Amino acid sequence: MNKILRILLIAVLVALAVSAWNSFFIVPEGVQAVVTQFGRPVGEPVVTAGPHMKTPFVQEVAYFDKKILIHDGDPNQIPTKDKTFVYVDVTARWRIADALIFLQAVNNETRAMTILDDIIDSTVRDMVNKNDLVEIIRSSDWVPGERAKARGEDEPIILGRDKMATQIYKIASEATKKYGIELIDVMFKRVNYIDTVQSKVYERMISERKRIAAEKRSQGEGQKAEILGKVDRELKTVTSSAMQEAEQIKGKADAEVTRIYAEAYSQDPEFYAFFKTLESYEKTLGSNTRLVIPADSEFYHYLNTMQ
Repeated sequence: MNKILRILLIAVLVALAVSAWNSFFIVPEGVQAVVTQFGRPVGEPVVTAGPHMKTPFVQEVAYFDKKILIHDGDPNQIPTKDKTFVYVDVTARWRIADALIFLQAVNNETRAMTILDDIIDSTVRDMVNKNDLVEIIRSSDWVPGERAKARGEDEPIILGRDKMATQIYKIASEATKKYGIELIDVMFKRVNYIDTVQSKVYERMISERKRIAAEKRSQGEGQKAEILGKVDRELKTVTSSAMQEAEQIKGKADAEVTRIYAEAYSQDPEFYAFFKTLESYEKTLGSNTRLVIPADSEFYHYLNTMQ
């Protein structure tokens, strides 16, 4: 009998211990909880970290993150207002703002991602359909440069990609409130052309780059011709100056030679005449030279005297 009582006492103690243990639950930091009883929420969400109490065995606890989560949907092929198809890939940040509503309307994060896909994708599609391509690919603070103006691409931007993302966020955030979801922001991650449009854009880019290259080459050739012309003019100027200076030096040298010859001639005219005559003989008479000159010729004078 005593043994049976001890067993019952131990069983009661164990049951009390298990009940006491099951009546507590701990909420970690960065997590919020909702207590449910037979699947129905009981009371307000528990948002403070630490130990809390519940009815043992009857009540359960559902835990949800408080941190900011990332939604990254699949890229969608969407036509713009000007009938250009683009791939649009957006990302969003969100968090569970009201765990009670979230539990009742969504239940888990996987289904929340599906709901966000539907809301954000439809909002993005509507916004892209209502705007031209230029509004999506250019930022809101875009200012056309001189080259863009020359190509006629200076049309003003009404919204731009940044303001479009802000409008998408405002519309989508209103739709997510009923699910207990707070949308933090929505951003365009990537906007790209579809393959058929992309090839045309690449061709246009290649053509534009070729045009710019040809323009640069033309400018270079013009500058080259200008530089070569300047070099040629400078060369002719330097050459002309050098030739003029050379002629002046030669003239001075010839004058100096003439002066020296004149001085030498004035000192002994007879010797000078004799010397110049001998030079003439050397240049004129060779080993097989015959001269036919009159006997009284000045050229024959010194030859005659040497006989």
